[in-house]
Amino acid sequence: MEEQLKRLLPDLLRREVKDPRVGLLTVTAVEMSRDLTHARVFFTPFAGQGDANEYLAGLRGAAGHVRRALRHEMRLRVTPELDFRIDESVEHGARLSSLIAEALAEDERRHETSRDDE
Repeated sequence: MEEQLKRLLPDLLRREVKDPRVGLLTVTAVEMSRDLTHARVFFTPFAGQGDANEYLAGLRGAAGHVRRALRHEMRLRVTPELDFRIDESVEHGARLSSLIAEALAEDERRHETSRDDE
C-alpha cells in the first residue's frame, strides 16, 4: 500500500491541487499506520525549487480534497488521513556530503603542506 501511494500521489497531487504555492514535487516516502487509517507522506519540492514550507501549507490545505480523489482513484473502503511532511533527509544528506568533501580537501591541503616542509 505504501509503495502504491508513493507512485500514485505525485500525479494525483499535480492534477488535483490547484493551490499556487504547490508546484512539482517528489514523494520520497509514505509510512502507513498498521490499521491503514493514517499515512505520513514525505516530500521535497522537485529539484529543490520553491519553499518547502509553502508547499506544506498548500498540501495541508488540500489534504481533504486529495483524500477524496485518492478514495475514488484507488477504490478504497478505508482511505487514510494524509499527513504531509517535508523530507529533510535529502537536504541533510547533501549537507553531509559537502562537509565530507570539505574535510577531504582540507586533509589533502595539510598533506601537501607537510610534504613541502620535508
